Amino acid sequence: MPPVPHPGPPPHREGVSAELLARVPKLLDAMRSVGSGLELHSTLNRICETAADLASARYAAIGVAAEDGDGLADFVHHGVDEATVRRIGHLPDGRKGLLGALIRDPEPVRLTDLSDDARSCGFPEHHPPMRTFLGVPIRVQDEIFGNLYVTDKRADEPFNDYDLAVVRVLATEAGIAIGNARLYEAARQRERWIDGSVAVTTALLSGGDIDDALQVVAEQARRLSGAAAGIVLLPADGGGLEIAAVAAEHPTNDLGRVIPPDNGIVAELLAGRALFVDDAATDPRLEAGPVRAYGPVMLLPLCRDGRVLGSLVMPRARGDRPFTRAERALGDRFAAQAALALMMADAQRDRERLAVYEDRDRIARDLHDLVIQRLFATGMMLESAQRRSVVPEVRDGVGGAVDELDVTIQEIRSAIFALRQSAEAPMGLRTRVLREITMAAVPLGFTPSCRFAGPVDAAVGELTGKNLIAALRETLSNAFRHAHATRIEVVVDATATLADGRRGVRLTVADDGVGIPEGGRRSGLHNLERRAETVGGASRLGPGIGADGAGTTVLWEAPY
Repeated sequence: MPPVPHPGPPPHREGVSAELLARVPKLLDAMRSVGSGLELHSTLNRICETAADLASARYAAIGVAAEDGDGLADFVHHGVDEATVRRIGHLPDGRKGLLGALIRDPEPVRLTDLSDDARSCGFPEHHPPMRTFLGVPIRVQDEIFGNLYVTDKRADEPFNDYDLAVVRVLATEAGIAIGNARLYEAARQRERWIDGSVAVTTALLSGGDIDDALQVVAEQARRLSGAAAGIVLLPADGGGLEIAAVAAEHPTNDLGRVIPPDNGIVAELLAGRALFVDDAATDPRLEAGPVRAYGPVMLLPLCRDGRVLGSLVMPRARGDRPFTRAERALGDRFAAQAALALMMADAQRDRERLAVYEDRDRIARDLHDLVIQRLFATGMMLESAQRRSVVPEVRDGVGGAVDELDVTIQEIRSAIFALRQSAEAPMGLRTRVLREITMAAVPLGFTPSCRFAGPVDAAVGELTGKNLIAALRETLSNAFRHAHATRIEVVVDATATLADGRRGVRLTVADDGVGIPEGGRRSGLHNLERRAETVGGASRLGPGIGADGAGTTVLWEAPY
């Protein structure tokens, strides 16, 4: 049956039937309800009920078209009970049949028998029978938001011109409601992305641990995009992209994994091009990547001033809807803000590093020019006194003091060498552990004791070592801020056997402080557990080394 032509101008009041006049109050009621709230689903429900009532139809529905025009994003119905809906199963998706045709060709359609129309593809099992049909597009200016349908007019009558006029008015009101709701949701979505950008900027510029800051970027990207995971990729030393942070519902072992440079997506991202994939499982470029098990994926380069600093990957679960144009645009802006914050954080760290180098040079000069020279002069004076002394006990005592001064001079020279050593030179795990302990001694007011067991530098891999250092830093920080300890013992054991029988490294940090109070904050402990899980390890607590087990012992372990 051909589309119904637009009706002519409305008749004069004298020609209006009593039937149409009786519908006007209900129609006005429906129009008022559109502006009564911003909750779209309930508004469309009311419009469906009113359409069924005014058109004397048993059933009514509104299909809300997806923003990209591919099928329906929502389907609101009236007249079919919930039990029947559950038996039917999936709601219409608007990609086939008469509903799909109405989206592709948005013109009014009026049928006396649905089964006679060539575009109809029948009903699924358990669907109630329907015969007569009236469908009109939901249009605001030139934009199609969906369609309003009524079916099965009571008394087995066909839908008439009055029904068409009333349903058209209601479709206009539905269009206004959908438009308002989308504008409101777009404003809220932009607000959420702006808040997320602020959180990322704050984390990156706070001067804290860069790994924790990148984790914030991944978590915000996941939350804002409605993705199943958020992944931050940074350029790897040997080429390709390294997974630097992962935020996902379940722990993953992907952290530290390098995607090789010959992978298809690496070349695209390093060239500064964004990628949007509808299904990661079928895209050959993602075959060897970390998102193969997901569905739609948004991959965005972190670019600033023509320089690619990394990439942001946001995969959705398989079967989820693809990213809309609005989500892609917001994701692009978020990635640009994250790239700017990342570049500013790099510049800030460079300035801080330069200040540290300058301070190290000054300290090294002072130690060499002043301290060592004075100690050397003192040693020569003692040697002279030793030669002149005739008392054996005095000679032996002065000789011991001279030996101690020689040892002290050698230790200071080693310290000078360490101060002048480039921070870019690779350091072993043992050196990094000692550096963290030395740095923690200043706020603590004392130096924690430290002991190593096994081939710490040779056995422990870079990724595990990196996370162990972060765990040590977190534990020492907690001890300073919360434990009020007077003694801390640190043990790094590279001969440990994990619970599952694997060989690994175990970090033990024990103190004699106040312990962890009931109900106290445990965000630091959660960070330790998360770090351990990312490398296949675990973290747990035990009694401290104070009297009667006072204090806390943190055990953090992971395979090599």
